[in-house]
Amino acid sequence: MRIALGSRISHACTGRRSKWVVIALWIVIFIVSAPLASKLTGAQNNDAGSYLPKSAESTKVLDAQKNFADADVLDAVVVYERSSGVTPADEAAISAQRAAASKVSGIKGKVTEVQKSNDGKAAAFLVPVDAKDSVKFIDTVKAVRAQLYSVDGMSVHLTGPAGVQSDSNDVFSDIDGKLLYATVLVVVLVLLLTYRSPVLWLIPVLGAAAALELAQAVVYGLAKSGMTVNGLSAGILLVLVFGAGTDYALLLVARYREELHNHEDKHEAMAFALHRAGPAIVASSSTVIVSLLCLLVCQMQSTRGLGPVGAVGILCAVAAMTTFLPALLVAVPRKVFWPFVPRFGTPTREESGPWGRVATRVSRRPRPIWVSGAVVLGVLCVGLLTLNAHGLSDKDQFVGKPDSIKGEAVMAAHFGGATASPAVVIANESSADAVMAAVEKVPGLQGKPQVTERAAGRVEIDADLASPADSSTAKHTVLALRAAVHPVSGADAMVGGATAVNYDSQQASAADNRLVMPIVLAVVLIILVLLLRSVVAPLLLVASVVLSFFAALGASAFAWRHIFGFPGADASAPLYLFIFLVALGIDYNIFLMSRVREESLRFPTREAIRKGVAVTGGVITSAGIVLAATFSVLAVLPLVTLVEVGSAVAFGVLLDTFIIRSIVVPAAAHDIGAPIWWPSALARGPRAVEPAKEDAFAAEP
Repeated sequence: MRIALGSRISHACTGRRSKWVVIALWIVIFIVSAPLASKLTGAQNNDAGSYLPKSAESTKVLDAQKNFADADVLDAVVVYERSSGVTPADEAAISAQRAAASKVSGIKGKVTEVQKSNDGKAAAFLVPVDAKDSVKFIDTVKAVRAQLYSVDGMSVHLTGPAGVQSDSNDVFSDIDGKLLYATVLVVVLVLLLTYRSPVLWLIPVLGAAAALELAQAVVYGLAKSGMTVNGLSAGILLVLVFGAGTDYALLLVARYREELHNHEDKHEAMAFALHRAGPAIVASSSTVIVSLLCLLVCQMQSTRGLGPVGAVGILCAVAAMTTFLPALLVAVPRKVFWPFVPRFGTPTREESGPWGRVATRVSRRPRPIWVSGAVVLGVLCVGLLTLNAHGLSDKDQFVGKPDSIKGEAVMAAHFGGATASPAVVIANESSADAVMAAVEKVPGLQGKPQVTERAAGRVEIDADLASPADSSTAKHTVLALRAAVHPVSGADAMVGGATAVNYDSQQASAADNRLVMPIVLAVVLIILVLLLRSVVAPLLLVASVVLSFFAALGASAFAWRHIFGFPGADASAPLYLFIFLVALGIDYNIFLMSRVREESLRFPTREAIRKGVAVTGGVITSAGIVLAATFSVLAVLPLVTLVEVGSAVAFGVLLDTFIIRSIVVPAAAHDIGAPIWWPSALARGPRAVEPAKEDAFAAEP
């Protein structure tokens, strides 16, 4: 037989000889990509400044500081504490350690003198670390730590901007390896349970591995060209490629298995499978890609960078799973499915299986079922009342307490302010006195503001905050500083510093949420209308995933506070969850409704819905479990944002798989009936259309 669409790509991937060319090409791609992919970790930018929008005032301050002599310096604060009071022996040991730290290579400037706290229970000194080269910066901080030691129970910590940055780098540098091994292990286990075959699982894993290598190589190139790539986006890239790639593999393999019952020639079976499943895979992946690219309108550079990173990952995943995977499958015999080998001429078991029974029960009482499901989702939405997505302080960013966070607590307890993280005011040198006078009148500061740098007609004024840099009180002080210095005539004054960075990040993230979410919904709706050639069905699907998103976010917010014990969430977390849950939730609905539409060409709509749920139930459920499992791997990492994103996406995917796609959408669609396809001819029944024209995947003799 000859396939109607006659896709050249399909024939190339499934041909008896051309399949080997495709496999050889992917082997070459893998070999070429591997060296570049391995460099991605080194190309990541996890500095706080790289996250900010370029238009933010704190970003402009960071840019202005580049003209000063200490532009590339981060202060490391070494702090000591003894609850009974620092002793003379302690002071001698601290002085010796300060002298040793002063000799470390990579110190830029003079190490400050030791300063004792007013209560006599703590002492500290500042080490200016050259941060121009990120690799040397990390080595320098490690070398300084190596000079520190406890004396007879006296605690010692390295904190300050350099300490926090160093601990963050340590976390991100250790993520990739752990994440990769954990993700592969999870995918292998789920595939073994799904296929119950000792061999078949290996083929999707090979496809996902090839896709990941290619994606990481491309993202490395994007990072070198100036796009912001950080540890968060690199980690999400890994789980996204493996999760989504395995999903596409499951869909294709399930359709291939189905076609093997109908075709004696495995090459012909794969050609049919690729033509039947390919459009749904391409449509669903296109939805995710376009949704991710909507992030390009974000102000936050870190969020904007996640868009292309994720889009590249999905594009590489769908490329591998529609070319490399089919070629691998037809390169091996049917026995790869052992012990459940699909035999030509034998019936499939999907419609008589458990999902066939679920579909039948849903069709009997559709309205009470979808209404009950919607009520359950509405109850979960109540958890939104506990959501606190206003950003995380330094001490709350980590699941545990690294050394720098412990040091911050000691500094706050005994020195009472943000000694190492002052508010930074940049102004024209000619107006320095007027700006200084305005700064001194602002409440919430401690000590006298000082001019620390002069260059190119500009001055830097540092003002120590009386409250910890990540506290709400400090943010109000920064806002008061901005209100005080902005009106100074001719000063062109700006206020930055660590507190300003956190505040500007929260404001930009909130603006991104309000802008991007409606855009994504509009884009998804348009894609669904074009795919399903209907208006009613897309509106139902979009409404279902929006309800699913709010339910998942509400339940997750409740869990973050009352189970995980997190005080809040990153300001960008709701947008991350929205992108993944809406785009990936639509994925499963596309898999379902594209099959229902295909069946509606031959059967009445309600019967087509029953058949669609019965046939796709098993594979979509498996795909949902795989994706949820891969994202849940993020929850074992030591960063709160990754734990929150991973746990929420995993829960949301399972909610969408088992409640939305399995019950609510089929029941609501069954209740609506044929009008769900309005305004297409299918709304009048299968006899109102010509299958040869309507079904783009039909075969002709």
